[in-house]
Amino acid sequence: LPTTIMDAKTFRREISAGSLGPFDSKEIVITSIHFASRRCEQVRAIPWDLVVIDEAHKLRNAYRESNQMGQNLRWALEDKRKILLTATPLQNSLLELFGLSTIIDDKIFGDLPSFRTRYINSGADIESLQQRLGSFCYRTLRRQVLEYIQYTERRLITRPFDPSDNEHSLYEAVSEFIQRDNTYAIPHQQKHLTTLIVRKLLASSPYAVAGTLDAMHSRLVRLRDQHVDTRNIWQHIVEDEELGEEVIDELLDESEIESLEEEENAAAQPEIDLPKLNGEIKELEDFSRWARSIGVDTKTRTLINALEVGFEKMDEMGANRKAVLFTESRRTQQYLRDFLEANGYAGQVVIFNGTNNDPESRQIYERWLENNTENGRASGSRPVDMRTALIEHFRDSATLLIATEAAAEGINLQFCSLVVNFDLPWNPQRIEQRIGRCHRYGQKYDVVVINFLNRRNAADLRVYELLEHKFSLFTGVFGASDDVLGCIESGVDFEKRILDIYQQCRTPEEIELAFKQFQEELDEQISEKMAETRKTLLEHFDEDVHERLRANLIGTKQQLDRIGQIFWILTKYILIRNATFHENDFSFELTKSPTDQIRTGHYHLISKKQDKVPSMADTVSDFLYRLSHPLGEYVIEQGKSGQTPVAEVEFDLTNYPVKISIIENLKGQSGWLSLQSLTIDSFDTNQYLLFSAYCDSGQTLDQETCEKLFHCNGRVLDTIIPGDRDIAHLEAETQQLIRSTVNRSLEANNIHFNEAREQLDRWAEDMILAADRELKLTNEQLKTLKRQARQAINLDEQRDLQDKIRRLEMKRRQQRQDIFRIEDEIEEKRDRLIDQLEERMTQRSDVQGLFTIRWLVV
Repeated sequence: LPTTIMDAKTFRREISAGSLGPFDSKEIVITSIHFASRRCEQVRAIPWDLVVIDEAHKLRNAYRESNQMGQNLRWALEDKRKILLTATPLQNSLLELFGLSTIIDDKIFGDLPSFRTRYINSGADIESLQQRLGSFCYRTLRRQVLEYIQYTERRLITRPFDPSDNEHSLYEAVSEFIQRDNTYAIPHQQKHLTTLIVRKLLASSPYAVAGTLDAMHSRLVRLRDQHVDTRNIWQHIVEDEELGEEVIDELLDESEIESLEEEENAAAQPEIDLPKLNGEIKELEDFSRWARSIGVDTKTRTLINALEVGFEKMDEMGANRKAVLFTESRRTQQYLRDFLEANGYAGQVVIFNGTNNDPESRQIYERWLENNTENGRASGSRPVDMRTALIEHFRDSATLLIATEAAAEGINLQFCSLVVNFDLPWNPQRIEQRIGRCHRYGQKYDVVVINFLNRRNAADLRVYELLEHKFSLFTGVFGASDDVLGCIESGVDFEKRILDIYQQCRTPEEIELAFKQFQEELDEQISEKMAETRKTLLEHFDEDVHERLRANLIGTKQQLDRIGQIFWILTKYILIRNATFHENDFSFELTKSPTDQIRTGHYHLISKKQDKVPSMADTVSDFLYRLSHPLGEYVIEQGKSGQTPVAEVEFDLTNYPVKISIIENLKGQSGWLSLQSLTIDSFDTNQYLLFSAYCDSGQTLDQETCEKLFHCNGRVLDTIIPGDRDIAHLEAETQQLIRSTVNRSLEANNIHFNEAREQLDRWAEDMILAADRELKLTNEQLKTLKRQARQAINLDEQRDLQDKIRRLEMKRRQQRQDIFRIEDEIEEKRDRLIDQLEERMTQRSDVQGLFTIRWLVV
């Protein structure tokens, strides 16, 4: 499908070229939710047919005014059709379902107080909530599709290592430094984020932490010598270390970053304690020199043996000798690339990160671009094409892909079966995403997951125990189950909680106690009650989900085959004088171009019969032929604009390779057929292709028979003029078909109208419910106070209680008035919305005749 990647660079380029609306494209626009939020005014201005939001759980707090991104997208998309995709629609609170519903339509439920009243407070009506969710929420679990999608297993290999005394001492010394309070190196306003980043790098490699220590050292020297305090040290660390936006986006949303920057800018410049500052500068110098003196650390040496073990498993299974290595640090990535190139993997390593500005990546990209610019595979977006080039180079020419978190989402590595977590994130959701690059649909072999475990670090041991046993991330058919991984409120919160333990605990005993308490809290989160609620609400909308999947799978494959077949037949018809066709592989040689803009050469149709898209080793003259290719668009336009005078057409059933039972009865018969395009504009705009046909015997042919007729090869015998009787017969058949189609459309619209009206009625009830509940609570308080007044033992107590009763009675009168006002307002708003629905119910139809033929079947 034709697409446009809309990022900041593309947006600026479009503006520079004079475009007033860069999002206003005829193609599908792909963009990030962060970028769409920042450009919400431009997004709102486009009349989208459909908006698809992936990873939609990131918007589960959209109902909160403090959630700027969610608020922006709600406003920008409020009157557009939307599909939200997420594997975790409900994590820890039913309010998340409310938040997601407001993205789709803010009239599905009432306001937040009414939702709390009805579904969260005591006496919550879960059954009613399930019914209301059923109208817009559809949930399919992996275990439900095992019959159609064969998932392989995960196998875990743990490689313990024991850092040298020198390495362990460095870890302990830097840990002690970042645990201190009130240091110049880590300002108080950003301590949490900065220490989290430093700890990640400390566990990654000495090379990575040395660079970060240098960045902190440079900042302090500038503070001392130039009296300039660049307080946003976390940004400098991120830029110098090149951690990448994907990690920071996980740790802070936009509003938190802006808040942090405002705090830093607003904070007063403290008076500098020069001896203390010089002491920290000296410590950072010593740490950095110490880290660099270590050379190749124990963990890196362990990697060589781990890869050998992993590749032995690949050989046993018959899988490709390919491995993807994940690290959270780009410095570690460069360090590992150099180390592996020098230790048996020369010329076999490719790196993948957020920018890929290194010379090797640029060369790979330029070669890919040279081979794919003309064949239609290049998208025109450098980041997208760079990703494609690197992945295909890994697939075709390399053994090892060393990746940062930039590769944890959005890429497919089914051809690789070995995942190495050189650095293991504390966020279990990120780990699941990493493994999911390889352990996914299309993977033919079991996926081996290798993790490294520092046996000299008590906290590392406990974190690993949680990730392996509590979340079951590394083994089994599914890895982390939908139930368990969906329980944790946020992987980032999990990560921050673990950081608190690292920062606050000094001894193994303190670490053990803190993790024990944390695990007890997790056990409470992963509770039977919440799991049962999720299953009740999200897993049982359709008992026949299995049958639907089977029907959809078969139907979709047949439809895709049919579209491809029709496109191929049309192409042969239009280009018969311009090309030589090869039926065996759906390819053709275009020897004569129909227009100046289309190049001659070898074209092949995108087909599921092909194992893969062409690699860089394939011929440069290949063009991917598809609907959106300029040649494909030319063929379709020629087909649509072709002249169709009334003619006699012979359909050859005898030589058709596949038996079409429904047409067998027509063999030797003839008759008349016409095709009309009917457009009905009401709730939606729907188009129908309506066949009207009959045999000379007078028998009417149904829609399916007419469609099947056109599966056969046909040839035009001659033009012909139908008689008045034939025209009248066809016209009568056509009008009857149009009336029945319009009536079916009207029935569907009535159903739609009634559903929409019921939704508005429920919304009105919700809005009134919260006000009723407030009144009910006031009445209960009054009853209690009056009972206490009757039992009062002295005058002062009696007077105090009577005063409270008077105030509550005034409040009750006001609440009663508010209820009448709210009811009037809600009813008025509901009626106004229903009037708008009724206006949309008005049907307008348009009929266009496409062709009429005299048919015969031989």
